[in-house]
Amino acid sequence: MRANYKLSRLYVEQDLSDGVEITISGNAYLHIVKVLRKKQGEDLRVFNGRDGEYKGELTQIDKRQAVIKLSCQLQPLHSVPDVEILFAPLKKDRMRFLVEKATELGVRRLRPVVTARSQYGIKPDKLMAYIIAAAEQSERLDLPEITAPQNLNKVVENCSERVIIFADENADQATSHQTRAVMQAAKPAVSILIGPEGGFDAGEREFLLAQPFVKPISLGKRIMRAETAAIATLALWQSLAGDWVK
Repeated sequence: MRANYKLSRLYVEQDLSDGVEITISGNAYLHIVKVLRKKQGEDLRVFNGRDGEYKGELTQIDKRQAVIKLSCQLQPLHSVPDVEILFAPLKKDRMRFLVEKATELGVRRLRPVVTARSQYGIKPDKLMAYIIAAAEQSERLDLPEITAPQNLNKVVENCSERVIIFADENADQATSHQTRAVMQAAKPAVSILIGPEGGFDAGEREFLLAQPFVKPISLGKRIMRAETAAIATLALWQSLAGDWVK
């Protein structure tokens, strides 16, 4: 059965299969019943990041919880390309922008890195809430992974089997041909590296440029905020080498 994209989507953590009844409460209940004002007997779509997407019916609504009975699978799980973003944590609103848009654009993994100029920490639960909302809206069937923050050098050294696209604000402006070549060569596993506010220090940049698997690119004449640079680079890679071109 094909998905009816007019039906609202809901992320749940429970396993999904035909005929299963799922009880929702908390934020999921509030979103469906209070925000979307769904009524008993209405249909919706449900996914959990593992089992694809299912059609379900609201069979019971109480004061604090509701029951959804699944009828059939609408879509099997299909994953996104193996592209991740390595980023220094940002301020609250900018972090939310980065996480939401990266989810919508199809990133598989978000990897916070600790740099010499890092100023902020992360709240995984809060970031996961942003991810879930973006996945519900963007028709994703999976959720990006968020890893624990690690030192920049350690993360980069562990990426030696991947290609790291380094958005280097100090790089010479690359021609579109050079940028295209770097993007198209960076697969099937690619990491996009964005610096912190204030950029990498001299020692970090020297370390990065010494790694043969790190490919610096320029994003042009304008200096972008970290979250803008991350999304611009991800969109550029998607358009040249990701699943947009399939």
